[in-house]
Amino acid sequence: MQRRNYTLVTEFKLTGLTDIPELQILLFVMFIAVYAITLVGNSSVIALIRLCPQLQTPMYFFLSHLSFLDICYSSSVTPRLLTDLLKEKKLISYAGCFTQLYLYAAFGTTECYLLAVMAYDRYVAICSPLLYLVIMSLRKRVYLIAVSYAAGFTNALIHTVAASRLSFCGPNTINHFYCDGPPMFVLSCSDVSLNELLIFVCVGFNLISTMTTILLSYTCILATILKISSSKSRQKTFSTCSSHLIVIIIFFGGFFIMYGRPSSRQTHNLDKVVSLVYIVVTPMLNPIIYSMRNTEVRNAFRKFLGRSVFQHM
Repeated sequence: MQRRNYTLVTEFKLTGLTDIPELQILLFVMFIAVYAITLVGNSSVIALIRLCPQLQTPMYFFLSHLSFLDICYSSSVTPRLLTDLLKEKKLISYAGCFTQLYLYAAFGTTECYLLAVMAYDRYVAICSPLLYLVIMSLRKRVYLIAVSYAAGFTNALIHTVAASRLSFCGPNTINHFYCDGPPMFVLSCSDVSLNELLIFVCVGFNLISTMTTILLSYTCILATILKISSSKSRQKTFSTCSSHLIVIIIFFGGFFIMYGRPSSRQTHNLDKVVSLVYIVVTPMLNPIIYSMRNTEVRNAFRKFLGRSVFQHM
């Protein structure tokens, strides 16, 4: 049998978002502003929850972790995207590419499970209000957070180890602005059927388990709200869930578009647009959504600002 001479890939080239220099500068300015808002907004939410006594409840405990994950999730891709917008050649090392793949998958999956945990938290708060603080004890909260991180990082490890076993011996250009599994599989000269199966099984399991938790929680919440006689009380009760529902729709909507479509219908430009919204824009929106629609957060922020001004007078 004739042997083929292959040159193993030691680095990858990302196509990025565009090759037009003027557009790259415009996108750099836009995305660095978005990233700055993401860092400041989520850091402010974390600090506010830690410093304000009225926000020391289970719901805000989980919200602070959501903000932390948003920072980590966005930071796994956005800084590299920003530097690549200023470069002609968008090269990333083999190790750097797999590190980005691991961190992106780890933080993204962890956030997926955390949103399910937050749905369960809302279920307990609305359906069992008198037992809320007993059920959602600090020990229970830490356990749920630990499970979310364990699920996220285990999922990422499975995909990264499986991808690292592939051989890349031909073209090294990834048609994306970051290292994601499916665009990398196209470049492999190995059999990727196991990797595709793992994505199907793991993504399917993650979606089914988290969406089932969310749907069951909100079904019970809706049933409880409909039993409330006063329309004002119903509206007030539902308002405690509205921010979380908006975040879930944005997050899982992007997740499904990215990984739930048949491969024959995928287009690279659509993948890039959805990824931008999913990875860069959504982490910026979450603290804005929770701040604008949550009276307790707004009041705590006003009190904190007033106290800070008074102390500096």
